[in-house]
Amino acid sequence: MTEYEFEAEPWRWTGNGAQWVFVTIPEDIADEVESLQTGQGRGFGAVRVRVTIGTTTWETSMFPSTEHSSYILPLKAAVRTAERIVVGSAVNAHIALVQA
Repeated sequence: MTEYEFEAEPWRWTGNGAQWVFVTIPEDIADEVESLQTGQGRGFGAVRVRVTIGTTTWETSMFPSTEHSSYILPLKAAVRTAERIVVGSAVNAHIALVQA
């Protein structure tokens, strides 16, 4: 299983009445993940990952973002609450690519 660790600042996206919190995957990791994508892709170019921040682990997908020239990873509210994640304050994340 391909795994990565990085530090990133959560940021808030608001649109369509929703508020989502994401972190942007560092460019070098995003480039490597993109190079590993073969075969038929998932919708929107999503990549399935297992994420660990602090003591919380969950599975989700990260999505390519042309605006950020990288992948963006959503941080669900339950994780932000459990790990006391604050927008603009860096978090350490561990991601593992999940085979479809």
